[in-house]
Amino acid sequence: MGSVHKATFVLLMFCLAVLGRAEYLKYKDPKQSIGVRVKDLLGRMTLAEKIGQMTQIERENATTGVLSKYFIGSVLSGGGSVPSSKASVAAWQSMVNEMQKDAMSTRLSIPIIYGIDAVHGHNNVYKATVFPHNVGLGATRDPELVKRIGEATALEVRATGIPYVFAPCIAVCRDPRWGRCYESYSEDPNVVRSMTTIISGLQGDDPSDIKGRPYVGGSKKVAACAKHYVGDGGTFMGINEGNTIIDEHGLMTIHMPAYYNSIIRGVSTIMVSYNSWNGKKMHANHHLITDFLKNKLKFRGFVISDWQGIDRITTPEHLNYSYSIEAGVGAGIDMIMVPFAYTEFIDELTSQVKKNIIPMSRIDDAVYRILRVKFTMGLFENPYADPSLAGELGKQEHREIAREAVRKSLVLLKNGKSAYTPLLPLPKKAGKILVAGSHADNLGNQCGGWTITWQGLTGNDNTTGTTILSAIKSTVDPSTQVVFSENPDSAAVDSGKYDYAVVVIGEPPYAETFGDNLNLTIPAPGPSVIQTVCKSVKCVVVLISGRPLVVEPYIGAMDAFVAAWLPGTEGQGVADVLFGDYGFTGKLARTWFKSVDQLPMNVGDKHYDPLFPFGFGLTTQAKK
Repeated sequence: MGSVHKATFVLLMFCLAVLGRAEYLKYKDPKQSIGVRVKDLLGRMTLAEKIGQMTQIERENATTGVLSKYFIGSVLSGGGSVPSSKASVAAWQSMVNEMQKDAMSTRLSIPIIYGIDAVHGHNNVYKATVFPHNVGLGATRDPELVKRIGEATALEVRATGIPYVFAPCIAVCRDPRWGRCYESYSEDPNVVRSMTTIISGLQGDDPSDIKGRPYVGGSKKVAACAKHYVGDGGTFMGINEGNTIIDEHGLMTIHMPAYYNSIIRGVSTIMVSYNSWNGKKMHANHHLITDFLKNKLKFRGFVISDWQGIDRITTPEHLNYSYSIEAGVGAGIDMIMVPFAYTEFIDELTSQVKKNIIPMSRIDDAVYRILRVKFTMGLFENPYADPSLAGELGKQEHREIAREAVRKSLVLLKNGKSAYTPLLPLPKKAGKILVAGSHADNLGNQCGGWTITWQGLTGNDNTTGTTILSAIKSTVDPSTQVVFSENPDSAAVDSGKYDYAVVVIGEPPYAETFGDNLNLTIPAPGPSVIQTVCKSVKCVVVLISGRPLVVEPYIGAMDAFVAAWLPGTEGQGVADVLFGDYGFTGKLARTWFKSVDQLPMNVGDKHYDPLFPFGFGLTTQAKK
């Protein structure tokens, strides 16, 4: 080999050695501070890579190659969006890992953050523990319990490889006609504030003295999302996505306070609400998103839109998409949930930045915040599912927490035709008892909306759990004969010689606008079952509902009345209290109105004439 060739060969070897040794990248070094890592990565990014980070697409569109081609920053499962029907933990993990591999095959290897609605446990997933909906948790008045629910939910979500949840909903529902009222802990902002402990359960407790920065305590915790900012629970007549007509003082004292607590607890993200405030769409409200939330409250996580939230800035939606993008991104939204039309969004936002309609500083603010959350939660170090967590889904210990939550959420509103003749607790030993009603043996009805699918499902074959009927059967003495009839006729009730009856009736599952309801009557055949059974047999009526309903016409016929809200999969908690293994302790976190003509009517109003007031709840002692 000649000297020239030798020199060339040595140089070639040197070049290969340098190429083989990966270039030191500050953003990939976990020893560097988060601020240094974010700035380093942001400085390397092209406009296309930045806009990709701001884009969240639906799982069904995140097919192989899409995430890397468009540098997508986030993927979500909408309600009921699953890898396959009754998908296993392994199927979920595999799906998330495949997406993550695609995202990280890009030049900068930025992991996606996968988000899902885990609003009462990991509710989209087959065999997950389904906890009571928030309306029931508010009645427990137990923030420590709610924190434990957050911890259990985080583990079940991580079991499927997912690191981010669209929870909690910290709406203050001021009108039960709203279809999302069950997602609200209470009409009282102080009760809602107290329940922000769930954020610390989901994310972990921030050990640092500097409060208000996003915090996620490792790979067994998840990033949380306080929603829906702001005023979602205050719309006119409870119309979903409607107009919240209230002055600034009212907005700040009723609907805003839980956001202060959420930020102090280090909530990672905040979701903007579909509603308007005094006619202005929240998704276009620069004053409340940028001036107030980001600049005054110093929120340092990222702001995310709701599902097609910017589309709905216009009526009809998507009428003027370029205006929607300009208004939504301009208002300060950092990550845009564009489940389907993501290429249109990317192209239009890119064009607006190039034309200086949206300044690069706004894009950099959005991406800085998104990357800060991703670095904080350790997503760069641990982007993939942890197979060792698979056993957390539907774990017995979590079901026990849910059962405890059911017990504590039950509100006893009547016990006996007179105070001297209480019916509850029921005797376990009896000759023959009747269990009746559409909700006694129906797990889907018991769980409500946002369970397995977006709207929820009726029936017992959608997931695993314990119905109230099976709970009663396993609680009573073996000698007690339990007869179940969903809708018995008078003759059967009269001739049955029953010692007592448990009537379980209520609302069918629903979510969002499908639940908006202006009359709030008990759905048929509920009222006729109450009348048929209670006129002949001593009866306790258990109401399964997402809100108070009109019960005044029937209350006289009942011997006892229990509000059980939407208890979830652990129906045993209902029987635990009905039969006296535990006492009733729940207190109304909502006013129980007499008639819908009174609505909206909330505790503290001048004209306050409820059937049962806020805070009401009879108690019983556990049988020794």
